[in-house]
Amino acid sequence: MIKNPIFLLCCLIFCLGCSTEPSKTYSLFIGTYTQGESEGIYRYTFDSQKGTLEDPQLAATLENPSFLKISADRNYLYSVSETAENEGSITGYLVSDGVLKEINTGISPGPAFCHIGISDDGHMLAASSYPGGSISIFRIDDQGALLQNPQQIDHKVLDTTKTSRAHSAQFTSDGLFVADLGLDAVKRYVQEGAEFVPAGQASLDLPEKAGPRHFAFSHDQKFLYVINELNSTITVFERQTNGNYAEVETQSTLAQDFEGKSYCADIHLSKDGRFLYGSNRGENTIVIFEVNSGSGKLTLVGREGVRGDWPRNFALDPTDAFLLVANQKSDNVTVFQRDNTTGTLEYLHEIKVSSPVCLEFLDL
Repeated sequence: MIKNPIFLLCCLIFCLGCSTEPSKTYSLFIGTYTQGESEGIYRYTFDSQKGTLEDPQLAATLENPSFLKISADRNYLYSVSETAENEGSITGYLVSDGVLKEINTGISPGPAFCHIGISDDGHMLAASSYPGGSISIFRIDDQGALLQNPQQIDHKVLDTTKTSRAHSAQFTSDGLFVADLGLDAVKRYVQEGAEFVPAGQASLDLPEKAGPRHFAFSHDQKFLYVINELNSTITVFERQTNGNYAEVETQSTLAQDFEGKSYCADIHLSKDGRFLYGSNRGENTIVIFEVNSGSGKLTLVGREGVRGDWPRNFALDPTDAFLLVANQKSDNVTVFQRDNTTGTLEYLHEIKVSSPVCLEFLDL
């Protein structure tokens, strides 16, 4: 017989409250251009249940940290400094409890870098120079320090009629892939000894003035998705049994009734590989495709307005439940909730950040 039902009810409510899991938070680092109010790299705390960004802090003072990359072991963050000086520089930081502690800066002759790729073992970093048309491959020691005298790969010598614009690079189990916007190609390299040399399939060629900018691989590296800045398309390549890649299809990223100029920027796959996202600067949208796991082909789901101007980099949060967009010209980062069944996006809110251009989550 229950003598005190109110007491029992209170106990039940208390127990249910105790069983509720607290929200998990992640550090989000934002790279910016610093000609305006920004001073460098900023850190926010992201709540993975609410999708909110809180506790803004200046994580590092640096001129134009326009691209950031965290190592696979999550111990180090590296940033370009996109300046007009006649040298390219990469600054490395130790990440400790979400705080950045500068390690050192790697320098390479020639114009500034715009992108960073890091090998899975964390011992190599490929920095792309858009104005220089070249790649610099730095070695990284066991303490995360960048070693000087990187290997230089000059794309300017590859074509006498086009101007090389190396825009991004990624290490894979097959070597190093480099998207060159000016050469309309993705160049391939393999490691021989201490150096990288052209692979057997040295170039994945794209149409004239396609302008490959960034790219993403499926998890098994069977498919390669290249987003082309100048003609606003995504090209799908499939890896053949001999290790070469062959083109599957090309899809437009723009609405059929869009009028005006637009330039693609960034591209990401969801963790389950079912959906592919790309950013359109000008149309100011995120385009959404569903991926056929067998053929790699894309089916248009739709597009979502970014609630801002000039979406550069964007990122899926570590839970894959949210997508965040850095809108450079409107000085805001917008947050969308993602439906993992349909791939669609729903706008939630925004924060104000001066000239945001790169978003990088620390996933511990």
